[in-house]
Amino acid sequence: MRKKYKTKFPVARIKKIMQMDEDVGKMAQATPVLISKALELFMQSLIDAACSETRSRNAKKLSVAHLKKCVLNTEQFDFLRDVVANVPDPSDKAEGEVESAPNHRDSSPKPEPSSSRGRGRGRGRGRGRRRNTNEESD
Repeated sequence: MRKKYKTKFPVARIKKIMQMDEDVGKMAQATPVLISKALELFMQSLIDAACSETRSRNAKKLSVAHLKKCVLNTEQFDFLRDVVANVPDPSDKAEGEVESAPNHRDSSPKPEPSSSRGRGRGRGRGRGRRRNTNEESD
């Protein structure tokens, strides 16, 4: 049985993007909903085609090269040709060669926090009193 995902594109964000264009005035309430559904159907057809390309190569992971091959082979996606033009072809590599992708997260050292208090953890309710070890250790 195939898993059915209930992926929806955010209607409010679609409306905001559409209203960024000066030529777009008022729009019906159903317009962003229809655009959302059209995006869902487009993404489904693109991913289905890329999945079939991935299976034909006996690969386990869908890669950018599979998407590129799908765009180049399917007439429906011709408008994306200039987008995938800069993606390197996997056929340029030797057979069995593993591409080493740079890991951007590990390439630069993380800055040390300036204080002992972290951000993004809420109010810290129920943790008791905080100790400031830098100033009280004298």
